[in-house]
Amino acid sequence: MKVLYFDCFAGIAGDMTVAALLDLGVPFAVVSEAVACLPLPPSSYELAVERTSRRGIAANRFVVRVEEHQPHRHYAGIAAMIEASPLAAGVKETAQRIFFRLAEAEAKVHGVALDLVHFHEVGAVDSIVDIVGTAAALDHLGIDVIETGPLPLGGGFVETAHGLLPVPAPATAELLRGLPVHGAAGEGERVTPTGAAIVAALATGVAQPPAMTVSGIGYGAGSKDFSDLPNVLRLFLGERPAALDRDEVRVIETHLDDMNPEVLGFVLERLLAAGALDAAFSPLQMKKNRPAVRLTVIAPPERLETLAALILHETTAIGVRHYPVARLKLLRQEEERDTSLGSVRVKVLRDGEAVVRVVPEYESCRQIAERCRLPLLEVYRIVEGEVGRG
Repeated sequence: MKVLYFDCFAGIAGDMTVAALLDLGVPFAVVSEAVACLPLPPSSYELAVERTSRRGIAANRFVVRVEEHQPHRHYAGIAAMIEASPLAAGVKETAQRIFFRLAEAEAKVHGVALDLVHFHEVGAVDSIVDIVGTAAALDHLGIDVIETGPLPLGGGFVETAHGLLPVPAPATAELLRGLPVHGAAGEGERVTPTGAAIVAALATGVAQPPAMTVSGIGYGAGSKDFSDLPNVLRLFLGERPAALDRDEVRVIETHLDDMNPEVLGFVLERLLAAGALDAAFSPLQMKKNRPAVRLTVIAPPERLETLAALILHETTAIGVRHYPVARLKLLRQEEERDTSLGSVRVKVLRDGEAVVRVVPEYESCRQIAERCRLPLLEVYRIVEGEVGRG
């Protein structure tokens, strides 16, 4: 399993990320050719990579030279631009995830609909290049897991298209929710919105570097040279045995004591259709001896806001709690298996290379039960006996 660890001791920005990935050995052509897939006028930007130093540490510097005046763009337009491009599917998916998190944060800060988020400096050519370049470089390296250390909050104020804003900028602060941070760095913008979006969309927050065998280290320099710390992002590339898979999800909860029970099942269906990984009710006894239920939703981090809003609109809840949870999982692979009853879809669950069990899919077994006019339990017994553990 290939692991990439973001050591953000001094901060992170989009250009620092691309620079560090190039320092890890990603060919410059991978980035430049990916950017060339976008419908951007070739004369509107120029890409370069340079060697530089930050307080004695040699690092790459990724430079995007752009025309002075760039058009402002809305999220919907950027998403459509990426989707319509000939980029590889994995590169598109990663870039879309990063821009979605960025737009989600901006929408909340400015109180506008997601598609109407109006990007200023974030939507300029250089930031589009940083995000698509990062996605292409990660795809080239074939990364399985991305993890991050704490990010510095920084301090002071930063000049933006909206005027002077506190550091971290409001959109950056939104993106830092659920991620580890530290206050060891001094004044200045240490984490940019684009840098925060990359980490928030792709990385699992951890307190310490992950256990792995390090195979490469890349340094990406920022444009500023701070007096307290070398302004570089350090990336550790490594390998670890493919055993238990791991990721991070958000748990959303609320208590409902004044809800029509007939609506609860409908809400559960809506949540699952909207991207929840799982959802469940459990009984509660609340104040004034009222019987009630706890609604618990397991959500991908990028679906947190959407699913929370759905709960608040579809139930009587006036608020929800949410918190990050790390998961360890068996590796899962879906397959079609031939049996005496026909082809059956199964989940093969592995711990590393070892098969732990093979689980028949309910829908596939239900269809066989109806077609063969057999009890569903009998179908499960036959399928489980024939597919076994191999």
